[in-house]
Amino acid sequence: MNGPYLTLRLPFNVYRDEARLLLSTARLFRFIVLHLHSLLLEENPHITSLIALKRVYRRRLQEMLPNRRYVDGAITLVYSIYESAQALGVSFSDIEFRNWLLFQQSEKEYPCRNITLQKDYSFRITTINYQGESIRIALKPTIPKNYKQVLDKIIEKKQPYVARVVLKGFGERKKILRVHGEIHLSILYKFYLEHFRRYKRNYGKLYGGVDVNVDRINLAIVDRYGRLRDTKTFWFEEASWKGCPRHRAWSIIGLAIHSMLKYAYHHGVKTLFLENPEALGYLKTLWIKKGERRNSNYNYRVQIFRNRVIERIAMKALLYSINIEYVGPKGTSHSKEHDEIMRKYGLDKHTASAYLIAFKGIERHTTIQKAII
Repeated sequence: MNGPYLTLRLPFNVYRDEARLLLSTARLFRFIVLHLHSLLLEENPHITSLIALKRVYRRRLQEMLPNRRYVDGAITLVYSIYESAQALGVSFSDIEFRNWLLFQQSEKEYPCRNITLQKDYSFRITTINYQGESIRIALKPTIPKNYKQVLDKIIEKKQPYVARVVLKGFGERKKILRVHGEIHLSILYKFYLEHFRRYKRNYGKLYGGVDVNVDRINLAIVDRYGRLRDTKTFWFEEASWKGCPRHRAWSIIGLAIHSMLKYAYHHGVKTLFLENPEALGYLKTLWIKKGERRNSNYNYRVQIFRNRVIERIAMKALLYSINIEYVGPKGTSHSKEHDEIMRKYGLDKHTASAYLIAFKGIERHTTIQKAII
């Protein structure tokens, strides 16, 4: 991808034949992802680029899934997991794929050929049955009010986008097959910023680092030399309680996000640094085998959840005219430098992570000659 993306999640329910076609496409997509992962472990090729990976494996995978765009989407997914594993210091052989069902077109274009947005906010989706035949189906997701303006602008400007279909669950009711899922439509953050910014002035000169956890957001504010100026923790403990309804949970998290952004704006923050959602986001398709998996939903709570909060922060930051930049997550939570910062400033581990994120950000994205820890 060519820059930070924002993802719109559009929920849907489908039944009968359409549900079967979505399931068959997702299962075929999953099969070739797992098959490619096995091939890479067996053949151990020298992976130099995504283009090289497609050149070697595209034709072989098309024999199993006869759709070039979906095959490229599967190769892109595996390559992105490979890159994420490298960024996080995880061996590619030490991962296991979770029980997800999805399919995607990673090729950015307008209209997206396989998952096509229509003017009435419906989608025309290319599916593949178990006989290898392509069948187009119509799918009408639920569109939140605040997303309609974004979709209208995508259509009006013919903005290229990336799309995937994620199946969240399926089952039978009165012998009728039902599938519940989401369409994920991703657009460049820059495009969203150009058309939906509300507050155009921010005279701040400071930088913020944000560390997201399952019950809080930690903010560390620094100047251009890396000197710590302020810290603040924004809690949403109730959202992490067992039994808290999802809608209420995300409302609570949304309030915490706005509180954090408002605080940052009024304390002179011009740019916020967040952990790279691409490095974190692709991990939702796998388990990490490093002795860290403490329970069955650990990967969701620590990786997927964190990524979704980061995406929401990026979307809302423009309301406060706060710029967003991304840094790699490696070393921000467990490192010698992290321990030294905790001792020097008397910070807890999460606030120290927020400081390190800010520090890495100003090193990479500003013109400072020397930062001071």
